[in-house]
Amino acid sequence: MKNHIKKSLLVLSTAAFLAACGKEETAENANNGNLSGELTVYTAIEEELIPQYLETFEEKYPDIDLNIVRDSTGIITAKLLAEGKNTKADVIWGVAASSLLELESKDMIEGYTPAESDKINPLYKDNEEPLKWTGNVVAITGITVNKEELKKKGLDTPETYEDLLKPEYKGLIVMPHPASSGTGFLTVSSWLQIMGEEKGWDYMTRLHENIGTYTHSGSKPAKLAAAGEYPIGISLVYSGVQQKQEGAPVEIILPKEGLGWDVEANALIKKDDKESDELAEAFLDWAITDDVMKEYYKAYGFSTMDNNFEKAEGFPEEVGEKIYKENNLKWAAENRGIILDKWEKQYGSKAEPKQ
Repeated sequence: MKNHIKKSLLVLSTAAFLAACGKEETAENANNGNLSGELTVYTAIEEELIPQYLETFEEKYPDIDLNIVRDSTGIITAKLLAEGKNTKADVIWGVAASSLLELESKDMIEGYTPAESDKINPLYKDNEEPLKWTGNVVAITGITVNKEELKKKGLDTPETYEDLLKPEYKGLIVMPHPASSGTGFLTVSSWLQIMGEEKGWDYMTRLHENIGTYTHSGSKPAKLAAAGEYPIGISLVYSGVQQKQEGAPVEIILPKEGLGWDVEANALIKKDDKESDELAEAFLDWAITDDVMKEYYKAYGFSTMDNNFEKAEGFPEEVGEKIYKENNLKWAAENRGIILDKWEKQYGSKAEPKQ
């Protein structure tokens, strides 16, 4: 690849970019791919997906060097909040919309409406113009179970969240830590909305008795289930499907209570120095084009736009019907700190060690 993609948490200072030019010239340059410079992108997209997503960007903009700063949603969000207005990020790509709403409340997000954003379902983008965030895919949680391991233990497959409370599953369940993982947080915030706050916290207290550990990665529970280390993993549906595609003896369960979800979304960082905006806006335009949207859909099986893309092999057909339609991302963003503080005090003792 011609681009030099730096996968590191050490963000380099942004070099001086193109000189300012008129709107017509800027649009022409972007359309023709005649842009060059360096762009720092913060993302929580799964690491193995980033290269295949970026192929079409690199074809269109071979002279833009991308500094890719990748970590889990919780870590990226905490990093951005800690850096504040001094962040090196130019653009955010594929980070939970609930996190972007929190950043917006800190006045860190610049409004920008990407080209063709009218194709995005209104539920999966900002409701004000210019858009503060625009969604790529809907990240959805389910339960990944290792059928062979459960059979060895003489255990039935859980079909609902309530089933996970059965005493026979003690120590056999793993789920993501909500402070580290966007998957973990969207799961917890959805439970609190689906069940109501009081019942939701009571549920998590009882579930905690059956938890083996809380991981710092949203996809890791599915991988642990596939490996048989913990036969039951609460994880992204995408992650379970991926393990199944690779031949693992797993099944993806979609609990009848409703599936938690968040939107993996993009945003422009607000900066006094506007020299990077031309590159960042080109990136945000590209990030919802049909070519890359097809790749998002191939991985996740659920898009933010109406389409006729080919669904990933093994992806459950009924996902769209079972997502919790009343999920309130603004509520999740406003209450994120309170939820995480309470969760950590009550359940953090079983978190896996941070590497």
